Amino acid sequence: MRVLIIIFGILSMLTTTSCATRVVNQPEKVVVVKRPTKYKVVHIKGKKYYMWNGHYHRKTKRGYVLVKF
Repeated sequence: MRVLIIIFGILSMLTTTSCATRVVNQPEKVVVVKRPTKYKVVHIKGKKYYMWNGHYHRKTKRGYVLVKF
């Protein structure tokens, strides 16, 4: 009977705890349709990026997407 109570206690502890420690929401991608007049073209690892206001952007079909390194 004692073993049954111990097993039941362990099972109840496992079912009430969660493996997830936190939930992170990904922000939506911000698309800039038109780049400003003052920008710099930067090549990093063979890829072309556009830099303005201290941020790097990548050109896509819809516009420029912010890239974080």
